Amino acid sequence: MGLGDRRKCNCCLKLFRPDPRNRRHQCYCSAPDCRAASKTASQARWLAKPENQSYFRGPVNVARVRAWRSRHPGYWRKGRRAGIALQDVSMVQPIGSAMETANSARSPLQDMLLAQPAVLIGLIAHIVGTPLQDDIVRATNRLLRLGQDILAASAAWAATPAPDGGAGRDQLRDVRQDPRLP
Repeated sequence: MGLGDRRKCNCCLKLFRPDPRNRRHQCYCSAPDCRAASKTASQARWLAKPENQSYFRGPVNVARVRAWRSRHPGYWRKGRRAGIALQDVSMVQPIGSAMETANSARSPLQDMLLAQPAVLIGLIAHIVGTPLQDDIVRATNRLLRLGQDILAASAAWAATPAPDGGAGRDQLRDVRQDPRLP
């Protein structure tokens, strides 16, 4: 398209390129105000024709409107429903099985705390002093390592034989099983 294909808009007087399919009679550009002016001018031209002067008048059209109104009673009196959301209310969904959650993509925080209650996450956020997920992940990793170290140490302690050859544990077991003790 060359510069000669441009036209001046009848509304804003700016140059525009008409749509190739509508080039022969497009006089307005695609700006919203110009499109509104185009529609107004088109309706005025249509109403100016003599055959359209009484298009919406006369007994035939009055009967048509009355019939429609009788089929739709109260159409104009219905109020708008206020407060209706444009989307459905989000319903609480149960947590899926471990197999389903293992297959879905999750961030590190959800990997570690998927089965834990929200109270634990809130407690960690309170201890850390921030609700940011990255800080919670770092603190959770630190707490997890600490817990694993404690469990490993207690497992190592349980696996080591007692100096008395395990007799102390046997005595403790006997005390717990003694029916005479409360």
